[in-house]
Amino acid sequence: MTALLSFFIGNPALLGMLASIIAALGWGFHQRLAGASAERARQAATETAAREIANRIQYDIGALPAETARKELKSWAKD
Repeated sequence: MTALLSFFIGNPALLGMLASIIAALGWGFHQRLAGASAERARQAATETAAREIANRIQYDIGALPAETARKELKSWAKD
């Protein structure tokens, strides 16, 4: 173990390459996490917008008299 450690410390070019590889892997992992969180945020925004539209439709149907609402809902049915 000591020989391996002294080999890395004694060779600055090898130490630099190893540090570069570790930094590149770390940066890639960071970018992957950033992309995943951006996608989750985009999906949450889309879901919120769809939920608002569904709520607006539900409230509009609830505001109609029962007979009119039934007639409207029958015209939307796709059998």
